[in-house]
Amino acid sequence: MTHPALRPDRIGGLELANRLAVSPMTRVSATADGTPTAEMADYYRAYAEGGFSLVITEGTYTDTLFSQGYANQPGIVTDGHVAAWREITGQVRAAGAPMVLQLMHAGALSQGNRYREDTAGPSAVTPRGLKMPEYGGYGPWPTPREMNQDDIDAAVRGFALSAARARQAGFDGIELHAANGYLLDQFLTDYTNLRDDRYGGSVAARARLTAEVVSAVREEVGPDFCVGVRLSQTKVNDFTHRWAGGARDAEIIFATLAEAGPTYLHIASEGRDWIETATLDGGITITGLARKVTGLPVVANGGMHDPGQAATVLEDGHADVLAIGRGALANPDFPRRLAEGTPLAAFDHEMLQPMATLSHARLWRQAVEAR
Repeated sequence: MTHPALRPDRIGGLELANRLAVSPMTRVSATADGTPTAEMADYYRAYAEGGFSLVITEGTYTDTLFSQGYANQPGIVTDGHVAAWREITGQVRAAGAPMVLQLMHAGALSQGNRYREDTAGPSAVTPRGLKMPEYGGYGPWPTPREMNQDDIDAAVRGFALSAARARQAGFDGIELHAANGYLLDQFLTDYTNLRDDRYGGSVAARARLTAEVVSAVREEVGPDFCVGVRLSQTKVNDFTHRWAGGARDAEIIFATLAEAGPTYLHIASEGRDWIETATLDGGITITGLARKVTGLPVVANGGMHDPGQAATVLEDGHADVLAIGRGALANPDFPRRLAEGTPLAAFDHEMLQPMATLSHARLWRQAVEAR
């Protein structure tokens, strides 16, 4: 019997050979000026060759102001960036998978911006937790300055122009990173957004900036280009956060964003025991609620390399597509292994190290070629 994850599907105009996508994962493997590299092409192509039907990139910065989050993070702001990404999209497409560029603005969670040293966010609130050593950061986060309207307008413009560049670079779509504690999520989060203007206060007002970015991107790229939005309750610096209003907040957020015209929603990890951690008030899962409220395709992420959980999520209507992160790092050929019933390779924490992952992709390809 065919596993439900191996059945074809579609997201907007993207025809998917199966329901397995590569989750965006920060690799910080670009050059110092944000130009993607040949090693990155190897890394992404390995997933297409391994049978994934959709490849979503790592978060890519969108302007030369406050958006960059890490040293050696790729950008999409120069002609050189576009040309380098075009080489990668060509290779991934040739290997059989469409590719979506995730657009990211770090906001207050920036620990390596080559363009400036200060940070900016919705309010002058020091982020929780500490910077991430695996991505070159140490110690506490600095307190950002509160963004004014000019700053906000520049951020929106950066997303829109980057989406246009992504199309020029051969991407099949873009995904707005409104999850995990970065800028758009900072505006959405009650304790990092203390504003009393049109972007602060109610849940709908806090979701306004993300909706405005969706609209600006849609105006720039047209009605047929794939535009996704990634959301999460948890954050890289706050793993236990949940939306205070539970299902009611989720309904408002999903409805607000749906009105702006995205192609799909991507709900980021709620934990490996996904059914338990993703369940909201009344027993519905956060992804199931997103599907119900918006009618849009929904991508679920979090422990989806477990075949049993993956089947439950799809067959019970919790999501349409599954995004796999750590399971994909250990098994770039996960779809093929699932189809063949081949045991999965164990995940090693060292695979989270960016350059280790690039080496892993090369070693995996060598093993395939040696068969």
